[in-house]
Amino acid sequence: MSREQASISELLLSLDSSELQEAERVRLPACMFLLSDKGGAVLSSMVEYYLDSSSSQALLLLSSIREPHHKVLLEKLNESVSRSGTRLGALTLLGHLIRKQPPWVHHISRSPLLLSLLRCLKTDSDVVVLITGVLVLVTLLPMIPQAGKQHINDFFDVFGRLASRSCKNPGHEPVAHLVHLHAGTYSLFHRLYGMFPCSFISYLRLHYSMKENLDTFQEVVKVSAHLQGAVLM
Repeated sequence: MSREQASISELLLSLDSSELQEAERVRLPACMFLLSDKGGAVLSSMVEYYLDSSSSQALLLLSSIREPHHKVLLEKLNESVSRSGTRLGALTLLGHLIRKQPPWVHHISRSPLLLSLLRCLKTDSDVVVLITGVLVLVTLLPMIPQAGKQHINDFFDVFGRLASRSCKNPGHEPVAHLVHLHAGTYSLFHRLYGMFPCSFISYLRLHYSMKENLDTFQEVVKVSAHLQGAVLM
């Protein structure tokens, strides 16, 4: 380990010190490390530290990232979302960051991170990952409206998959998890209907006219449409 890496590790370990003065003492040096981080080593280490510890202090520092350092941050998040072992933590971190509406958030629309998020929502079987991921997508969509031109069908496919998944319980998930998945699916319905009303209604009419999707239509789609005041048929 280089001297710089050792210094970074020491700073990160001191960020969440129970001694308030110690935590305050290392926050400024940590910020300076981030600002002078040309190769991305400090930023990558801080993301990894957050994934290991869920550190509120690391989150605070990562929330202060500005361009052009966002490139390394998005790359590291994409790498972490792509790995099953770090996926949930990375999605949680992404959710925290975008809720602060950073000035670089629009870059996500052209980042591999968006593709990884959509792939996760289409394929992952972990219900907690799906709940976290759909809430990230619901929050993110209004910030990247331009992504609709390229990914609108992906957004609809995600809804279809989550609507179907929330009606079934193949893994015998806890009821609380299913309730949260239902809520996330309803939120996605409202978001998609609000942003792409005509296209989304056309998708729903086509997809849920098939007999095999009738149960999902009755249990999820029809209820969501009623709450939204949407006319499907």
